[in-house]
Amino acid sequence: MGSNQSRPSDADIQEQLLERLHALHIKDDKGMNEKDGYVYIDNEARRAQTPVVAHKQHVSTVAIGEWEKELMQDPKNRLALAALSSNAANAVLSSRSAAIADTQNFNIKIPLEGSPITNQASSGRCWIFASTNDKLEKANYFLESVLDTVGEDIDSRLMQTLLAAPVNDGGQWDMVVNLVQKYGLVPQSLYPDSFNAANSSTMDRLITTKLREDAIRLRSLAKMLREIHLILTLMLGPPPAPDKPFTWEFYDRENALQTVTICPKAFAKELSDSRTVRALGGTDVHRLFSLVNDPRNAYNRLLSVKRLGNVYEGRPVTYVNVDMTTMKTACIEMLKKGFPVFFGSDVGKFSDSTKGVMDTNLFEYELGFNIKLGLKKSERLQTGESQMTHAMVLTAVHVVDGKPVRWRVENPWSDRVGDNGYFVMSDAWMDEFVYQAVVDPAVVSATVRKVLEQKPKMLELWDPMGALA
Repeated sequence: MGSNQSRPSDADIQEQLLERLHALHIKDDKGMNEKDGYVYIDNEARRAQTPVVAHKQHVSTVAIGEWEKELMQDPKNRLALAALSSNAANAVLSSRSAAIADTQNFNIKIPLEGSPITNQASSGRCWIFASTNDKLEKANYFLESVLDTVGEDIDSRLMQTLLAAPVNDGGQWDMVVNLVQKYGLVPQSLYPDSFNAANSSTMDRLITTKLREDAIRLRSLAKMLREIHLILTLMLGPPPAPDKPFTWEFYDRENALQTVTICPKAFAKELSDSRTVRALGGTDVHRLFSLVNDPRNAYNRLLSVKRLGNVYEGRPVTYVNVDMTTMKTACIEMLKKGFPVFFGSDVGKFSDSTKGVMDTNLFEYELGFNIKLGLKKSERLQTGESQMTHAMVLTAVHVVDGKPVRWRVENPWSDRVGDNGYFVMSDAWMDEFVYQAVVDPAVVSATVRKVLEQKPKMLELWDPMGALA
């Protein structure tokens, strides 16, 4: 359509507005004065977004009585009342057809899945399963940030955000890279979980309280870190020293006993040596980077978050913002190459951990409550309705006619949930609630790779993209 398309007159807009107000039991503008309130009409606004401001609107007991009477006249509502008042809404409104459609059958799958499924227990370590060095580095990062912002008012939004969770259990891919580069890797059998690693709330509260005290007093940084190190060491056990050799005994695929003696940093570096890279089809795990889908910001744009990190002056947290088609194509290519995909999502939305299903059609809220939940992905981010809350791993996808239908997800909530720890994620759920995927530069276009060279757009620390998975 051209630029001279027809527009409704001011009178038409006002008439439609008054009809809506009458339907809602709100007084029209004839009965409103400066004391009662006003209705504001923006003649330039789009019809679909006609702004209505009703000032001093009170809840009418008469209206409530009428609503209830009308509600109970519908037999479906009486049935819903009987069911929903005595049972969990998600159990009553669970869609059987959606659960049946989300089967554990896939035509693209990595050759080797993790076994056994990890169990983060009562902790937020889904993104990494070693936390002593991470906590110490986060404590140092927090204290350095406090020193950097010494001129900020303690009540400012920045300071309150910093103080809210100084040693959050969560993390991001770039934080993993920082820790591996500095401390290396060891097999989990050589640094098994302590009780507090799997049940981190008490430890986190203790460290958070201590760091908040230190932030107020700004004592010697070295002394503050030593106290945090003491708490962590006593509750988690001394971590392996990055340059001290360890000996690892294990059985290989031929069931022959093997022994390896190496230090953690050298063990980590082997992931990038030429022999390993060739064995991985040219993929260097240290070069993997994060794609995100944030519809609020321009695509093919590099994003970062102010003061988000773990290792001070380490690799910054960066994201290449792309559309979902680009992200899903990259994930499929990773799976075809035989690599699992680390991804971040809002796991609690339309999800059933018992069945192991994540599907936007899983719960029929519209049927049960006669309402429509219509927020777009960008609007959920803007209003705080959604953000990254959990990191999991993609291990398979089912593709029909060139398009993904469902995805297989390894969830670190133990093998007691889902299908022995594995979930099925519908492609529609991925569109709405997946925000991040970590991929190899080789599986994206040159245009996307070029974005990594941009100067990042810096988001505020409280932005949803600053959430830790």
